[in-house]
Order: sequence, then C-alpha cells, then structure tokens
Amino acid sequence: MTPDDIEKEYDFTAGTRGPVASLPGGKARITIRIDEEIIEWFRQQVEQQGGGNYQTLMNTALRDYISHHSLEDLLRRVVREELQKNV
Repeated sequence: MTPDDIEKEYDFTAGTRGPVASLPGGKARITIRIDEEIIEWFRQQVEQQGGGNYQTLMNTALRDYISHHSLEDLLRRVVREELQKNV
C-alpha cells in the first residue's frame, strides 16, 4: 500500500485535534513522575481488592491524606525539621 492509497482510503478532513475520549468532569490530565515501587504497590492493592483502577486508588489516598492533615500541621512539621537541622 502506497501513501497515496492511504490518503484515498482515509478521509480526515472532518477530523478534530485532541483526545479521542473526553475527560470526566473535574479531572485533569497531568504528567507526573512517581517511583515505580509506589505505582506497583497501588496496582497490587487494586488487584487484591478484586480489580479497579490504581489511579482512582491513588486519588482516594491523596484525598484521605489531605482531609486528615492540615496545612498548618505540615508547616509546623517542616519548621521543626528545619530547626533541628540548625541545632
């Protein structure tokens, strides 16, 4: 099959750029680097639960962390750690 044959077979004149499937509302597609062992742990958890999506489980874990740890607690911990480094 030559490139000319391909052009004749497929007509993309009505095509649009962008993802094939739209994202669910309230979701954002990002690029993030996570250690392989962390991803593997979440995948194992999903498998042990009988299936699902490891990304959903990661999202749930992050939401749980946020709801149980205030910004104030985080800042206090960081300040304590920095003060201990300078002692």
